[in-house]
Formats: sequence, C-alpha cells, structure tokens
Amino acid sequence: MDQPTAALAIIDRLRALGVRISIDRFGTGHSSLACLQRLRLHQLKIDGSFVAGVAGNPGDAAIVAAMISLAHELGLQTVAVGVESEAQRVFLHRRGCDQAQGHLFSQPLPAERFAACVHDFGRYGVPASQRLSLAGSQG
Repeated sequence: MDQPTAALAIIDRLRALGVRISIDRFGTGHSSLACLQRLRLHQLKIDGSFVAGVAGNPGDAAIVAAMISLAHELGLQTVAVGVESEAQRVFLHRRGCDQAQGHLFSQPLPAERFAACVHDFGRYGVPASQRLSLAGSQG
C-alpha cells in the first residue's frame, strides 16, 4: 500500500456509509499482516493459490488454517476463493472458514441466470450444516 494514511481515511469514510471492506488475494503481492492490523476491515479473502493445495499440500493447508485463525482472532470474516473440490470445501468447513466461492458452487453465470441459480442452490443444495455459504464471485 503506497499511501496508508490516505487509504485509511477513505476506508473510514466508506465504513461510515455502511460499506463493508474486504482485503482480496491475502497472502500474495502487497497484502501484509500490517494491513490487517492498521486497516479496519470486515473480511479477508484467502487467495485461490493457497486454497488449491489444501487437500494435498501440508504447507498450503497450514497457511490457510493459520489465515482463518488469524482473521477470526482479529474479528474478520473469511472467504476462501477458488474452491473447486469437495475435499477443499470439507477442509475449509472443518477449520471454520465462513464463506467460499468457486467452481464447486457454480461456474461464472450471466446475470439473467444468477437468480435461478441462487434459488436452486437454496432449494436443492446440501444441508446448511455441511456447507459453507455461497459468496458472490468477484472479478
């Protein structure tokens, strides 16, 4: 983050308007633990590059579990991005991840099909006790 003071002021104004703030692609690029501490966020989105390996790579599994735990300790909701398999979903659910998004739940949809998909998911999806909530897909 190039201008943390300016960013914090903008985030505070957005929060005052009721906007919820997420940090995306956490664990890659410029995201840092300092951002989590300084910025008053609502949600941490765990990058799909880590989620991809949780079922078979002990290192990725440990990192994702730690991210979920850290986020919850800081009062943040967690969203796992890029969930493509049932094994990934189960791993995330068992570690308390709050939400997930990815092809396991739906391929990208045109806007006109989205409402029908949400209706069908609620009607025919797996029991709530066995699934994470569906998070909207962001570009």
